[in-house]
Amino acid sequence: MDLIKKVEDAVVKAGSGYSEDRLTAYENALRLEEEKGNENAVWALEQMIENFKVAKENKLPLCDDTGIPHIIIEIGYNREIPKNFFNDINAGIANGLDKLPGRPMAVKGNDIERIEQSKGLYAESNMMKPASFLIEEKDDSTYGRKIGIDDDKIRINVLLEGGGPEIRAKTYRVFHKRDSNIVFNEALSWLKESLSMLGCTPSIPAIGIGRSHFEANSLMLRAMVHGNLNDQSDIEKYIADELNKTNIGPLGLGGVTTVLGSFVNIGYQRASGVRIVAVRPACFVEPRVSSFEF
Repeated sequence: MDLIKKVEDAVVKAGSGYSEDRLTAYENALRLEEEKGNENAVWALEQMIENFKVAKENKLPLCDDTGIPHIIIEIGYNREIPKNFFNDINAGIANGLDKLPGRPMAVKGNDIERIEQSKGLYAESNMMKPASFLIEEKDDSTYGRKIGIDDDKIRINVLLEGGGPEIRAKTYRVFHKRDSNIVFNEALSWLKESLSMLGCTPSIPAIGIGRSHFEANSLMLRAMVHGNLNDQSDIEKYIADELNKTNIGPLGLGGVTTVLGSFVNIGYQRASGVRIVAVRPACFVEPRVSSFEF
């Protein structure tokens, strides 16, 4: 199978499928809400689980907002980048958006016209171009790449990012005062506010903590790609436990399941009084991710 086809299939899988840890987390949440007698939460979770199963079986979008493709690439040190590598990825994304199908959301026009949306939208799904590709290097962050130093493989991760969480996301500096709790509690404060307005909970919030805005957001994206709800750190459990105390619940209807877990990725830091923190309150269909090696 050529690279274009692999990327096409990955886009469809990311937009319509769900990992086993995610489905298990939803089923566990449903049982918990049933035990608590939260009827509205039970109803909402039942609809979400049914939505996931129908979308996966029929390869249909999990959500009408099919998202902006983000590509995170891992390259083994013993592997060369093939000819037409990036062109083939772009072609595969376009094919995948047509096949999914992606919602036509790309805006026409020049720089100003695109900002003002004065020329309207393209009718074709494939005009939704991906964000700049991120090539992931091996480092000491919490969620590192899966390709090893000596591997001769390339791993491509496709992540679809919806608009609702983007509106509620935040990247800013936090004065840490040599206390990590200050950093985490500030992120929690942002999330409590954003999740109360998100509407499409339960969430799996993603947090990246780095030295710059670019780095913090890169760490956040990598957390969404590599995170696993079956393997949560103490920090991630703390974030989830605190957010579930808000009783926002599924779809904001109340309940003990405001989040299913969290993904926290801490990267390199520098001698400074601040830490740059990126927070994304993912909606109930996110992270939408699919990966493959070749």
